[in-house]
Amino acid sequence: MKIATWNINSIRLRIQLVIEFIKEHDIDVLCLQETKTQDDFFPYEALADSGWGHIACRGEKSYNGVAIISRLPIEAQHHKLWAGKNDCRHICARINGVDIHNFYVPAGGDEPDVLKNPKFEHKISFLNEMMSFLSKNINTNKILVGDLNIAPLENDVWS
Repeated sequence: MKIATWNINSIRLRIQLVIEFIKEHDIDVLCLQETKTQDDFFPYEALADSGWGHIACRGEKSYNGVAIISRLPIEAQHHKLWAGKNDCRHICARINGVDIHNFYVPAGGDEPDVLKNPKFEHKISFLNEMMSFLSKNINTNKILVGDLNIAPLENDVWS
């Protein structure tokens, strides 16, 4: 199974790019982050018309949002709420017996101090919960993908 991941930064604005991508590349699953649309407005039909009718998504208006689209059937799907928020940053789809966890981890802001910056505290809480959750049952078939917003060194990012 071939999986690609892409921070799309608005699925509705870039649906044609997505359709071109899935037609041009030999992949089975595409995981998207920052879909920035409520589920009711997700472009299900355009993707289904392109042969990608298996979709698991969680979206919200204007922010965040994650989706897994697949040529292969989705056997099950679920999500977890992280760091006490309902901000549509995780979706999991079981495809061919493998749980694919798609994440959009909070960026955390400019001040790396959990006491001074609520965004950074959210990021650290989110990551700690992810590590705890994913380290349980490590012998299961699961894959983690997404926009993880991890840049441990200053030269890992471009300003």
